[in-house]
Amino acid sequence: MNMSYSACSTFLPFVSFDRVDLAEANDLLIKWGHKMGALNRGNQGAICHVLANDGQAMALTTASNLIAPVVGGGCDWMTRENTIELSRLCAVRPGLCRVALRLWREFVFPPLGYQFAVSYQDADLHNGNTYRFDGWDRVGRSRSGTDTRSGRPGRDKWVWMWNPNKSAKPNFGKTK
Repeated sequence: MNMSYSACSTFLPFVSFDRVDLAEANDLLIKWGHKMGALNRGNQGAICHVLANDGQAMALTTASNLIAPVVGGGCDWMTRENTIELSRLCAVRPGLCRVALRLWREFVFPPLGYQFAVSYQDADLHNGNTYRFDGWDRVGRSRSGTDTRSGRPGRDKWVWMWNPNKSAKPNFGKTK
């Protein structure tokens, strides 16, 4: 069957990737059982997007300012000024995180004006394939301290970096 682009476009209204508020994102993180739970960073807020199919939320992303002045794990070239953290990535079922991640880095990240994006992945829970297969680079390993709000113990984390300008080396130790 030879379908033209216009004939296929009738399927597009069933899928969307839209901005939502943090309260809605947190409800989904809790509902879907995200290991880190809701995103609670004081009054910092977040830039949240939901991938929906026929109006039903299927995956989400949240992006936040860095908590620390620089990224840990030997990645101190990434600072609050040049880096945003992809603070949560979650989906209702396997495979959809990869879709939401690609949409985020292609359509949300560029207009934010940052040089880099970073995501921390629990080294014991995640193999990193979602980020690796999307072109992110594993650039460090860090250990977090005890969470002062929840009392959860620290964890070993891989540091993943999205650098859309792969030909340009990071400015190690320099801010933008």
